Amino acid sequence: MMQAIRQLLESVQEGTIDVDTALLTLKQQPFKDLGYAHVDLHRTVRQGVPEVIYGEGKTAEQIHGIVQSMMDNHMERLLITRLDVDKANVLQETLPITYYEVAHLGVVGTMPKQRTSSYIAIVTGGTSDMVVAEECAITSECYGNDVHRIYDVGVAGIHRILHYMDELMGAKVIVVIAGMEGALASVVGGLVDVPVIAVPTSVGYGTAFGGVTALLSMLNSCASGVSVVNIDNGFGAAYLANMINHIGEI
Repeated sequence: MMQAIRQLLESVQEGTIDVDTALLTLKQQPFKDLGYAHVDLHRTVRQGVPEVIYGEGKTAEQIHGIVQSMMDNHMERLLITRLDVDKANVLQETLPITYYEVAHLGVVGTMPKQRTSSYIAIVTGGTSDMVVAEECAITSECYGNDVHRIYDVGVAGIHRILHYMDELMGAKVIVVIAGMEGALASVVGGLVDVPVIAVPTSVGYGTAFGGVTALLSMLNSCASGVSVVNIDNGFGAAYLANMINHIGEI
C-alpha cells in the first residue's frame, strides 16, 4: 500500500493527476466492511505496517475474506496470530500462507530479506515458554528485525544466562519471556543497559494462576528499564521491540 500511495503522490508531482483526484483517492475506503469485520485499510499509512489478524475465534472463511481484502489493497506481507493448524491447512489451499506451528502464526507473503543492523535478543526461562517466544521471534523477523534466540536459561540455573552476557549486552532491546515466578526479567534487567520487555507466560503450577504471579512479579521488578506486556503476548512484545530496534535504522 505504501508503494501505491508513493506512486499516487509522484503522479501529482508530475502533473498527471490533479490534487483533488488524489485527495479523493486517499479518502476512499479507509476501511472495508465485510459484514463480519471492518478491515482497516489505512493502518499501513498511520503505523507503517498493516493490520494484524487475530485468528482465534474466527473461522477459516472469515480469515480468508479479511486476508483477501487486504491483498486486494496492495498489502503483501500479513500476519495471522493465534492460528491453529486446521485453519492453516484450509487457508493454505487458496492463499500464499507459511504456517509456523510452534508459534501458531501464519505469514502471508514472503519474509523480508533485509534485516536490521541491530538485533533483538529473545530470552526464555524454559523450553515450555517457546510457543510465546516463537510468536515473538517470527513476528519480529516478519518486520525485518535480526533476532537472536536464547532459550531455556531461567533462574533455576542462573549460570546459564551469565554465559550469554556478551550477546545480551550487544542487543538493542531484549524480550524476556518466563512463567512460574517470572524472576528472569528482573535478573536480566539488572545486568544490561538496554530496554527489557518482559512477557509473563501461563506456564506454571497452581499458584502461578495462569501467569498472574509472573505478571505481578514483573510489574514489581526492582530493576530499572523493565516494561511488561500482557500474559502470553509474544506478538505485543515483538511489536514494541520492533519499534525500538528500528530507531536510527535507515
